[in-house]
Amino acid sequence: MRTLVTGGAGFLGSGVKSEHRAMKSFAMRAAAQTGVLLIPVALTFVAAGTIHYWQGWVFWLAFLGSSSATGVYLIQHDRALLARRMRVGPQAESRPRQKLIVALLFVMFVTLAIVPGLDYRFGWSHVPGAIVILANLVIVAMFGFFILVMRENNFAASTITIEAGQHVVSTGPYAYVRHPMYAGALLMIFAMPLALGSWWGLLVAALACPLLVARILDEERALSAELAGYDDYCRTVPYRLIPRVW
Repeated sequence: MRTLVTGGAGFLGSGVKSEHRAMKSFAMRAAAQTGVLLIPVALTFVAAGTIHYWQGWVFWLAFLGSSSATGVYLIQHDRALLARRMRVGPQAESRPRQKLIVALLFVMFVTLAIVPGLDYRFGWSHVPGAIVILANLVIVAMFGFFILVMRENNFAASTITIEAGQHVVSTGPYAYVRHPMYAGALLMIFAMPLALGSWWGLLVAALACPLLVARILDEERALSAELAGYDDYCRTVPYRLIPRVW
């Protein structure tokens, strides 16, 4: 009996240590990605030429707070999916075309953080406060929508890859469009400049449209070739991004 108890304690101790190492790894990777995000935050206020830019503070608090809340949710409910979501950036992509597309999307995101700041500094345009608040609410809502999508599809990685056991998901948002995560991201991208108080920033946001189209078309080629049943799903759900449009 003593041997069994000791063995059990050793097993539990090993499990606790493994859990601690996993949490430490997640924390370090999350800290690194948060550090990267602080660059566009700083660039927003540098471009604005002042820290007295309330639209910038509200937007980044809404964006980073919602992003952190999403991470906490995934830690509690689906750490495997969190690990997939944290593999992000051009270096994480295996397809050369996707490396270029993702790099351009990152450049667009940083530019989207800078242009509204310049707009604020030089007074190029003015977005009413009510629209600024509404746009921030849309951004928070989109993070909630992302959680809904990920609950439906726990293979919704940040990179284009087909994993063992992956299957076609056709329920929830996937019953209406084939890429609901991108649909939510596109709406968020267009809400960002408004949340930052800039009409001119919408021109930068528009650059996301051809980039997302190129990413989706290339992704679908991979899914069609490697994911069983995807072609049948495409025939059932004809719209990629926006119902009755495309």
